[in-house]
Amino acid sequence: MIRLYCASSNPGKLAEFRLAAEQIADAPPLAIELLPGFAAIPACVEDGSTFEENALIKARHYGRHTDGLLFADDSGLLVDALDGAPGVRSARYSGLGATNESNNRLLLERLRGVKDRKAAFVCAIALVKGGQPAGVFTGRVEGVILDEPRGTGGFGYDPLFFYPPFGCTFGEASETVKFAVSHRGHALREMLRHLASFA
Repeated sequence: MIRLYCASSNPGKLAEFRLAAEQIADAPPLAIELLPGFAAIPACVEDGSTFEENALIKARHYGRHTDGLLFADDSGLLVDALDGAPGVRSARYSGLGATNESNNRLLLERLRGVKDRKAAFVCAIALVKGGQPAGVFTGRVEGVILDEPRGTGGFGYDPLFFYPPFGCTFGEASETVKFAVSHRGHALREMLRHLASFA
């Protein structure tokens, strides 16, 4: 059994990561746990210009607190008509104290009257062992931003992100269905395949 520590304060992400361990048939036996004492560790400054850079910054920062395997992710929404915004600022898009609701509201305000609403969710996961980089894994999924939220599932921008092959938003899809195609699902599957070498 591989014990894999996660460095994330987002309970939605942690739930998706644990779901992966149960769903991916060819993954090694795996236990995903929040890094012990995570809440007491001072947060790092995520000043990278890409998702990959920020994921590595976080993984190295928190990886110093364990000799084992640890991963951290950075993910967000890229909207074509907004030149890739919110991008790496997705979680803080509406400023200090940002919430899912305030971020979604600002996104809709900036897209008011815009016809081209193509967007993509992107995720980068950085894996470290004993604080040393062991790989960066990425995933991406394409969709469209709706004019109003639909569904109460998921988190973040999920209720606005319409995925045409499903005919619904990520907020309307079940966690299992969403994970099968999501950016986080793709990146996590890549990492878990790599982890087989540690089994």
